[in-house]
Order: sequence, then C-alpha cells, then structure tokens
Amino acid sequence: MDKFRTLTSKVLPLDRVNVDTDQIIPKQFLKRIERTGYGDFLFFDWRKDADFELNNPRYKGAQVLVAARNFGCGSSREHAAWALSDYGFRCVIAPTFADIFHSNAGKNGILLVTLPEDQVQLLLDRAAQSDNYQLTVSLEE
Repeated sequence: MDKFRTLTSKVLPLDRVNVDTDQIIPKQFLKRIERTGYGDFLFFDWRKDADFELNNPRYKGAQVLVAARNFGCGSSREHAAWALSDYGFRCVIAPTFADIFHSNAGKNGILLVTLPEDQVQLLLDRAAQSDNYQLTVSLEE
C-alpha cells in the first residue's frame, strides 16, 4: 500500500445519502477469498443503470469520490473498502461516514475526508457540471 501524501485526481460525484456497504459491494461477491478483484463489482446493482455516475466515461480514472452524508453505513463488511480501493479510489470526501466503514477504509489505505455538508455540496455540484473537475488532496498542506 502506497503512503498517502498528495493526490491530484478527477472527482466522481455520488450525490446520494446513506450509501450502505450492501450497495458498495453486494453480498453475492463476499464469497471470494482474496482481497483483490472486487473493483469489478463496485456498486454492481447501480451500474446496471446506464446513467449511473460510475458508467459515465468523463469520470473514468477518478481517484476521488465525493458523496453525501452517511457514506458506508450498513453492515460492517471490509469488502466495501476493498472494492473501492481495487477500483482505484484513494480518497472519499463526505459530510459523515459510518464508524466501522471509517475504520475499514483507513486500514485499507483509503483517506476519508469529512467536510461540512455545504462544502461537500459545492464539490458535488462542481464535479457534476465539469467534464474534468479535479481536486488536490494534500496531507502536508
């Protein structure tokens, strides 16, 4: 796992509240024994909708996910963090995170950033309106 110091990346906006771990990685994929390969199943059910954000080519390669409040709620599956990481996300920004998800994400090298709801909404709006909206996340600054 690479140390996180600075990251500049496209932003994927996910303007949904209460995104639970069952949506992040559905239960039928929890039988795998390795920690890799989960990225293909990230938001599996939602990706069936052609308009789902992850299907939009303009967000391809995004390593920063901006979400609404209570991201990672639900069951305590570490697989959710594995799926996000395996897909390529290094940072998730939201107003609030579920406690267990917060712990699992940190153990798996995903930086979680908590910002006030109005600031998160501004980031969500900017990312949705721009074809190449980028953020720089720096632990040093």
